[in-house]
Amino acid sequence: MHEMAKELLDAGERAFIDQVIASKGERPGALLGMLEAVQEHHPHKYLPMETLEYIAVKTQTPLSRVYSVATFYALFNLQPQGDNTICICRGTACHTRGSRNLLESLRLELGLAPQDESDGGGADKILQTTPDQKFTVRTVACFGQCALAPVVEVNHHICGHANERTLQREIQTIERGSE
Repeated sequence: MHEMAKELLDAGERAFIDQVIASKGERPGALLGMLEAVQEHHPHKYLPMETLEYIAVKTQTPLSRVYSVATFYALFNLQPQGDNTICICRGTACHTRGSRNLLESLRLELGLAPQDESDGGGADKILQTTPDQKFTVRTVACFGQCALAPVVEVNHHICGHANERTLQREIQTIERGSE
């Protein structure tokens, strides 16, 4: 496993991870900080499996523990993320004020395929990235901003009382900024 992870990561990435591990030491919660720093450094803001394997080997931590931490905390991504993230709250207050319709119109506008809803869970947990890697759309159980429902987060900026026009304006602003 160590050799495979080492082969898949370039020398610069290994050096960065080694530096992060050295700076975090063995303090309690160090693994969280390591994963966060390494994910933030990755151009697509995620933690590939070979990165998790390398961290496990270098910190002498079982891969199962590293993986369970990376999958437990919502801030960690195991899939490549788009350049811009739009997160829609699916909590009760947001749901009753139309967040599902916002989610569907956003997916339609960005050309994202509807996900299979035959499992009964509906659109409660979504993570989709556009083919051009420009946008990632995700849902969250609750932002804790229920008085502002429906709530949408665009690139870590909370938009309360969001509607379709709000989302279209945000997307247009992002697209104008990248031209």
